[in-house]
This record gives sequence, C-alpha cells and structure tokens, in this order.
Amino acid sequence: MTDQSPRRSGGRAARRAERAAPLADNIRPVRGGMDGGSYTPLSQADCLAIHEAALVALAEVGLAEAPQSGVDIMTRAGAILGEDGRLRYPRALVEEMLGKAAKGFTLHGRDPTHDLTLSGKRVHYGTAGAAVHMVDVQGREYRESTLQDLHDAARIADTLDNIHFLQRPMVARDITDNHEMDLNTVYACVTGTTKHIGTSFTEPSFVPDAIEMLHMMAGGEDQWRARPFVSNSNCFVVPPMKFATEACQVMELCIEAGMPVLLLSASMAGATAPSTIAGTIVQEVAEVLAGLVYVNAIKPGHPAIFGTWPFGLDLRSGAMSGGSGEQALLTAGCAQMHQFYGLPGGAAAGIADSKLPDMQAGWEQMCSNLTAGLSGVNMVYEAAGMHASLLGFCHESLILGDDVIGQALRVVRGIEVDEVTLALDQMREVCLGGPGHYLGTDQTLARMQSDYVYPNLGCRISPKEWAEVGKPDLIEAATARKEAILASPSAASLDPVTDQAIRKRFKIHLA
Repeated sequence: MTDQSPRRSGGRAARRAERAAPLADNIRPVRGGMDGGSYTPLSQADCLAIHEAALVALAEVGLAEAPQSGVDIMTRAGAILGEDGRLRYPRALVEEMLGKAAKGFTLHGRDPTHDLTLSGKRVHYGTAGAAVHMVDVQGREYRESTLQDLHDAARIADTLDNIHFLQRPMVARDITDNHEMDLNTVYACVTGTTKHIGTSFTEPSFVPDAIEMLHMMAGGEDQWRARPFVSNSNCFVVPPMKFATEACQVMELCIEAGMPVLLLSASMAGATAPSTIAGTIVQEVAEVLAGLVYVNAIKPGHPAIFGTWPFGLDLRSGAMSGGSGEQALLTAGCAQMHQFYGLPGGAAAGIADSKLPDMQAGWEQMCSNLTAGLSGVNMVYEAAGMHASLLGFCHESLILGDDVIGQALRVVRGIEVDEVTLALDQMREVCLGGPGHYLGTDQTLARMQSDYVYPNLGCRISPKEWAEVGKPDLIEAATARKEAILASPSAASLDPVTDQAIRKRFKIHLA
C-alpha cells in the first residue's frame, strides 16, 4: 500500500493540473450559442394575441415624429402618413416586411472564434448600457466613468468565457466633445476585445468618421463589409410610439455602411408603456415591428436584431426595477415573441438595482439571467456588471457575473437522458462488488469537466478550510483578478502601423 501512494498522489496532481487548464471547446460544459427555450410563460395563444394587438396598434395608433427621410422610405413601402403626422402600418405591409427580414445571421468578432450565430433559441450573454458612474468597491462610492474604465471593461470581458460579446456598458464622461467621445468609444472597445462589439452614435454626422476608422481597423472597406465586427445599438424609438429623429438618421447611415443594427425599444412598464406585462410587450413588439419595416424598406434582409428591451418599474416610487421578477417575465415574454416571428432577438437581463456587488445583486442578476437563457433570448444584454438600475458599472461585478452566467448556462443546457447518462452500468459496477461509491470511477472522472461548471471565484470549501486560508473575501478576489488581467498588455491591440495611422487621422485619448 505504501509503495502505491506516490503513484496515486502523482495521478491526482496530474488530474488537478489538467482540470486547471483551459478546456477544449468540444468538452466545455457550457458555451455561447446553446439552445434555450424550455421556459415559456406565454402560451402560443398568448403570443398570437400579442401579435394581433401589436398589428392593431400599428394600424390605428401608429408612430409619430419620423424624420422626413424615414417618412419617404416607409410611405414608399406602403405605410400611410396621416394628417396628424403619424405613420400607420397596414397588416399587409408588416407581414410583407416580416417575410423579407433576415431570419438568422452571424455577428462577427475580429477573431472568428468569437463569431455569434443568431438563430432559433441560441443564447449569448454580454454587456450593454450607458452607465455614467463606476462603482468603487473599496471605497463603496460612485464616481464618473472614464474612457480608461471603458477600455478596461473591454479588456476584462475579453478574458471571460461566459461573456460572449461586448456592447458599450458605460459612457466616457471625461470626454466632453460628443464626436470625440463616439470615436474614442469605438477605439477603446476594439482595442480591448476581439469579441463582437456594439456601440451607438450621438449624431448622424459622426457616423462617417467612425466607419472610416473601422475600415482602417479591418484592413479596408471590403474586409469590413465581409466581416463587420461592430454593430449599431440604435434607440430608434422614444416610447410610447414615437421615432427618435437623429437615431433614425444614424440607423440609415449604418445600414448603408453594412453595419448590423440592434432595433432597440426601451420602455418602462407603467411610465412609457402600459403597466401590465402583456401590454408592455404589445407596445414593444409594435415599435420594433415598425423598425423592422423601416430597415427592410431600406435594404431587405439587412441584419437587424429584434431588440425589445422593456424595463420594470417600482410603482411605489417610480424608480426602475431592473432586478425584479417582473423584469425577468418581461424579458422572457419578449424572447417568445422573437421566436414567434422566427427573428434574431435581444433583451435585457442581469441588471442589479443594488448599488454594490452584494447578496441583493446576486439574486437580482441570477433571476433574470436564468430566465432569459431558459426562454432562449439570442442576445442577453446588460447581463453582467450593471448596478443601481443601469446608473453604475462595476469591473468586479463583471468578473463575478461571469460565474453567475456560467451557472445559468448550465441550467439552460439542461439534463441529457440517454443510455449512458441513465448510468445503469455504473450502478452495477459500483454496487455489485464494487467500492460502494462513485468517487474516482472512470465515468465520474470523465464527466468532471464535460458535465460540471465550476465557479472561478465562488468559494465551495468548508468553513474550516476557509479559515485556514485566511477567510478569503469574494470582492477582494474579484479585485485581484481584475488587477491581474489589466497588468498584461491587451490581446486585442491593433498592429502598430494601423494604430499610428488611426492616431494621426483621429484624436485618440487613450495613451
């Protein structure tokens, strides 16, 4: 027995080293693009009723304040401009444009390994938002967010397995010129991650310079159009049922430039949308259907994400409640409507109303992230890092959110039932003359990595072991990981020649 101990110890050490190494894609227990859809709070009849109500809203209420270019585009397609200035949409027009809309497409990363296939109920999680503050977890304070904070968030997201894309999560408050802010936002994100990026533009006149910069980053216009790695997050409507003039003009330019668009309607139930969950979903669907008509009247089949982003409201105070159960239901219901139309869709989840990454933030982030994944949202936005109902962003919470999403994805993956997983052979082997337990069996060891998700920072050791290793704190561990990530050069940096050319052409604020 003594002679065998070194061999067993060496074997354990080797297995531990193997488990600590990055997993090959073919044995990872969770990954972006897994199918959700097992959670369906709406019946098929409910979805049909919401669809019919949205068509009535478009035909009878319509949308106001479209730019003249949008009026021209949509009336040529068949929309009707009323004397009250509102555009109304006949059922036949909506159905025609639904038939022309892209039913699936790829959002590209600069690195093709990060490409996202949007179709069916394939689920991807990422960041988003326009937070104006950073959460300082050490000082328990909020301060204005900066361009460096945004770049650091991109760099952190680039290293996290369960963050599949980066949409700009905060505003660079230290750049006061909006043109420079938009260009530097693109630069800070692209040089921070090779995953797909989403961003917005303040004014239409800023788009051409951003497209020129992206051409330079891609190696030319042809390369950009073949693999556009940045999409336009476009709040083309101001709920209830009004177009946002400048955002619509931005959208027209982005479509012309070959940039995918997120058609984003962000209403608040009880404030800018009806107070009922069903009524809010009806308005959201109607508004985004109008956007779908707009996009496909410009360019049939252009990549457009059906971006229903309704938010919950605490009706006692009028404050947003992004971490609520109502938020989880709003997002899940919208996911079912995306699938009803067979269109790639996105919605918001993972938002914390809590001001810090604490227990409240944990339950709030998991609640809507889990239901979003189970309902099959293609793009789950704002899934990590967001606090104070989208007013604050936290690097440590982004890192901890990677663990939250990993567990949510494991539930999304579900339970595989087949001859192997029913495990009758294991029961015979273990129970009929075997060791009487399954620890250390070949089958158990083989499943340790392919079936189980282990948190990077979550602590599962006993209280005794926890005390022996100095009672590690979760937030301190996240801060240490953040500092380790940022201590290394960005893996997404541009080549020096391209970077110098961009800096010569544009005013780049990052050192």
